[in-house]
Amino acid sequence: MARYTGAVCRQCRREGQKLFLKGERCYSDKCALTRRSFAPGQHGQARKKVSEYGVQLRAKQKAKKYYGVLESQFRKYYEMANRKAGITGENLLRILESRMDNIVYRAGFAMSRAEARQLVLHRHFTVNGKTVNIPSYLLKEGDVVELRTRDCEKIKDSMEKNSGRPTPVWMTVDKDNYKAQIDRLPARSEIDFDVAEHLIVELYSK
Repeated sequence: MARYTGAVCRQCRREGQKLFLKGERCYSDKCALTRRSFAPGQHGQARKKVSEYGVQLRAKQKAKKYYGVLESQFRKYYEMANRKAGITGENLLRILESRMDNIVYRAGFAMSRAEARQLVLHRHFTVNGKTVNIPSYLLKEGDVVELRTRDCEKIKDSMEKNSGRPTPVWMTVDKDNYKAQIDRLPARSEIDFDVAEHLIVELYSK
């Protein structure tokens, strides 16, 4: 199974924006972007003229890194969004938000999407009573995600640390019973990700 195994803090520095890939570290003074707010590499601080294509590419790369998705799967999500009724860019973000690993992260069960992915792979969660170990599993309105193993200290620790993080308005989280219900899929205004999704659509439409 292909996945990125390099230094994730470089990705935030490359995009010039916190992508919250490192969990607790991203909220502390140790964040690499806070300490070095320029792109990595020898020419990271040099001014560069970016073409229209470059701007579109950066928007796509930022979204891929933020949700932890590789190119082939991201392209598949775009095609899926393009077939749906409505605005393609918003459909794309809505699909990405409905991924199992993202829901586990948004509910506060993990400190990062990478950690959420690992917890899902290790069969810690069920969806509507059935064990799901596929991080890319897409949830629907009304689905209930529940913790299978109540004795997992890592998840309890993450929930305690995430207690101050707001829960998305489109889901209901029962922290006492370790449950999260998808009330509805989010509107664009309810997705707190700063990206110009129309640039991604323009890139793939060429």
